[in-house]
Amino acid sequence: MALAEQQELLREPPRISDATLRDSAHMAGVEFGPKDAARIADLLVRTGVELVEVGMVAGPDSKDADLVLATHEAVGPDRSMTLLVVRDRQQVAKALDEAERLGVRHIMYSIPTSEQHAALKLGSPSAKLLTAVARSAISQAKDRGFHVTFSGEDGARTPAERLVPYVTAGFEAGADRFRLAETVAYLSPWQMQEVIADLTAIDGSEIEIHSHNMLGMAVANSLAAVRAGARWISATVGGIGERGGNAPLAELLTSLRVIHGDTRFDLTHLTELSRLALVGAGLGEAFQSGPTTPHAFAYELPGQLNHPEAYETLPAELVGNARDLRVRTRLTPALVTWALADSGVLVDVAAFTPWLTERQERDGAPLLDREAIRKAAVDFQSA
Repeated sequence: MALAEQQELLREPPRISDATLRDSAHMAGVEFGPKDAARIADLLVRTGVELVEVGMVAGPDSKDADLVLATHEAVGPDRSMTLLVVRDRQQVAKALDEAERLGVRHIMYSIPTSEQHAALKLGSPSAKLLTAVARSAISQAKDRGFHVTFSGEDGARTPAERLVPYVTAGFEAGADRFRLAETVAYLSPWQMQEVIADLTAIDGSEIEIHSHNMLGMAVANSLAAVRAGARWISATVGGIGERGGNAPLAELLTSLRVIHGDTRFDLTHLTELSRLALVGAGLGEAFQSGPTTPHAFAYELPGQLNHPEAYETLPAELVGNARDLRVRTRLTPALVTWALADSGVLVDVAAFTPWLTERQERDGAPLLDREAIRKAAVDFQSA
């Protein structure tokens, strides 16, 4: 049988957003510079990616401001989207102020939907509070004229009886799109179809899928979501990203070409894109997904180190791996405290952290893991 006869043509081919400059930039130890951001964004748009997701904003003076501005200069604010953290009404207002200052037009709200993540980040697992926070954040953004995507962070582990009312309320509040985040890789493709089908059945819904690749099924789950009616897929160049990586863009686009006969994308840029992003991320020439790599259980956020069960598909120890921190410039006292626990090295963390931060800046921000921080603490004692 000829290949064309085997292809399953999609009634509505998916639109693609790319989170390389957001998700992988928050991968432990990975920090893209503005020049790399501009080049990656330009190549993504040339390939046919509609939205380049860049940076994270929680309030004033965002650390990702230079990345956002460089991306805007390269592809324009209409082709980019920035993630905004959501905790409460006052914090959201400050984040929106910063987004306006940076000229952002498309925002994506990161809102934790599972009971476990809501309890950690919103202070309560209450579904009522979750919905109220989302409604408030969406209304504030729409009143200011933003295009709003809102997420279900840890959405894949959020039961339908909690998730569907939340998504329904978000669209009623005026949101333009909902992103299901498979923050913790959890679903099979057939389970993903069921979850997405519940969401696409919501009146007026536009659904995006963002899968992580710890189990190696991010592309399969993304295609399954499209079969169930999802309109957007979020991917990253090379699949780089947190917790085993994300849906890899090249594999996704070539799968759309081979399996579904989708010829909308210029695939000739993919190899250059992968090399550029991997070098910029400090990953060499290849990124391996899955649970056995040094990156799979590496973190640079204290909450992930202190509450790993909320973020891990399976424990690091189960596959003979170990969790660690990897950080360059995003050093905090909480990370230092975690690194020094049970080490026998006693320092004043409040004094040591700025000392180490200054040394990092002077030395070109080399990668720090737990052992490197412990050795630096010994140096600090001697100094």
